[in-house]
Amino acid sequence: MVAVLLVDLDRFKPINDSYGHAVGDEVLKSIAFRLKDSVRSSDTVARIGGDEFVVVLDTLRSTEHADRVAQSIGASLSKPFPVSGNQITISASVGLALYPAHGMAVQSLIKKADQAMYQAKVGGRENANPGGRSFAA
Repeated sequence: MVAVLLVDLDRFKPINDSYGHAVGDEVLKSIAFRLKDSVRSSDTVARIGGDEFVVVLDTLRSTEHADRVAQSIGASLSKPFPVSGNQITISASVGLALYPAHGMAVQSLIKKADQAMYQAKVGGRENANPGGRSFAA
């Protein structure tokens, strides 16, 4: 089993607007480090553009493990980021899709994870939506 998580930062634009793009870039780097710390060394973390990241969890034994990772990511990103003398807070919405349960092709998994992430945002942001189930992150 493999999980694809889409992580979208909630309200990231005000960080760039308030502190400048250099600080925003530092926050993005810090987010990438926290994401890498939330997963195993065999998993993949990548920034796919703007304020979105994808996390691929390989060789999962259970869906619960993917749920725990999504919760861990949300909790990790909700802690303040000390950047350039500022304490910057941010939240994230996470959508999760599982192979093979939610699709067999990469594009269908990404689409399903994107739909789940959108549902998390509709649910009030700062949420994770693994496979259609929502929980606060």
